[in-house]
Amino acid sequence: MNTRVFVVTGATGGIGKAVAHELAKTVGTVVMVARDDERGKQAQKEIVSATENPNVELQLCDLGNMSSVRNLAMILNNRYEKLDVLVNNASLYRKDRVVTVDGFESMFATNHLGPFLLTYLLLDRLMASDSARIINVTAPSTTPMDFDDLQSGKNFNSLSTFGATKMANLLFTYELARRMENTGVTVNAVHPGLVRSDLMKEAALPIRLLGWVLASPPSRAADHIVKLATAPEFEDTTGKFLHNGSAIEPDSYALDPANQLRLWEISEKLSRASEAEELGAEYDPTGSVAMFDDRDLPEGLVRPEDNQNK
Repeated sequence: MNTRVFVVTGATGGIGKAVAHELAKTVGTVVMVARDDERGKQAQKEIVSATENPNVELQLCDLGNMSSVRNLAMILNNRYEKLDVLVNNASLYRKDRVVTVDGFESMFATNHLGPFLLTYLLLDRLMASDSARIINVTAPSTTPMDFDDLQSGKNFNSLSTFGATKMANLLFTYELARRMENTGVTVNAVHPGLVRSDLMKEAALPIRLLGWVLASPPSRAADHIVKLATAPEFEDTTGKFLHNGSAIEPDSYALDPANQLRLWEISEKLSRASEAEELGAEYDPTGSVAMFDDRDLPEGLVRPEDNQNK
């Protein structure tokens, strides 16, 4: 297979849709990953019509549901011999604490654990490419991880919890980049800046108004992400945090190898990444499977019905 294959999560709006649109202008295949079927089909239709690229596919996945993530990975691994670019863009903000079907806090699950598991399960196909690129869309967070309360069950603050997931993206990027050395796979994080989207629709009104006034259109951020995904000058760039195409320094906490490794090991355990083949997922070609694993939950987690802080 010579055609480049691009996978973009959170592709129904905002940055994700803009990135998918720009990538579809190439001769490659674009896989749009979306949680909502109706919005996904509409975005797919618009992009195919605007770019005249028929190779724009839609796959449904709830990144906050580990079985759904395993199902998506199964579909992509079965369908493609290689993957050239993975853009982990999907993100979630919630003002209240919500627990997923797997017993995880929803922002932690959607913003970090789901992308971690998806990337982990697609590594073989990414390494099969001559030069694959993994791009994690995040923010310059200064919020440290509370490893004793990753699910924010003891002390939930929506902005702090959201910020911690963005820090998790950075820690994940640096650890994965180290693990991918000499494999042909590059791994970078991107700060897109303030972008007009519905990500913060549950935030307080002053935050939403300020964000909208200062935000730029998604197309501007998408241009930089697509350049990182395709331009020859970024072929060997890895282990960087980029903004507008230039490397920036993250908070020192993100650069600590001990923090990076600790989050990786915990994420591997919580997502049961190494058990994915054994666990499997009941194959569903839509990728929308939403099952609950009935085995014992990892220590410290509760089932949704047992949680009192939904």
